[in-house]
Amino acid sequence: MDSTVSTPADARTRILDAVETLVVRKGVTGLTLEAAAREARVSKGGLLYHFGSKEALLSGVMQRLAETVTRDYEDGVALQPEGRGRAARAQLAWAFGEADCSPGQDKNDRMAAVCLAAFHHDPVLLDPLRAVIERMKADLIADDIPHGIAMVVKTATDGLFMAHLFGMYRPAEADILALRATLHSLLEQRP
Repeated sequence: MDSTVSTPADARTRILDAVETLVVRKGVTGLTLEAAAREARVSKGGLLYHFGSKEALLSGVMQRLAETVTRDYEDGVALQPEGRGRAARAQLAWAFGEADCSPGQDKNDRMAAVCLAAFHHDPVLLDPLRAVIERMKADLIADDIPHGIAMVVKTATDGLFMAHLFGMYRPAEADILALRATLHSLLEQRP
């Protein structure tokens, strides 16, 4: 088989990658079917075979993002020792970029752009990611740590992501170290 011929799965992946690239570069207003096809190096008909509208493109990207966050979260939990506070430690490791639990700056920037584009187009498109975040919250609540501490961990990690998402501020290294130490010390408290 000729290696220059793409399989449908490859074309779909290229299209979703192209959508991310476009929304990072130009925002949701720069995302058109024509621009996505051009960026993905597929015909408009090929794009329409996989995604029939701009909303379908954004929905596909959000679904893929939710699957990626789920996989990253599950991998992060698996890296933590079993027992009390496992989900909380995994969420802190992800939020603070520890070991293999961090999505990395480029991936964070892409996630932020995709979330903002989807929200701008139709907030319902965020539902797959909302479901993942709700699961993470439920895991924290069931993590054998006090409910209040679970909510502090959730709120702090969400806050760091939202600060990045909206470009509100970049915490200094001293801020990160102090926050990390405080959150980890909270996890050591017994109910």
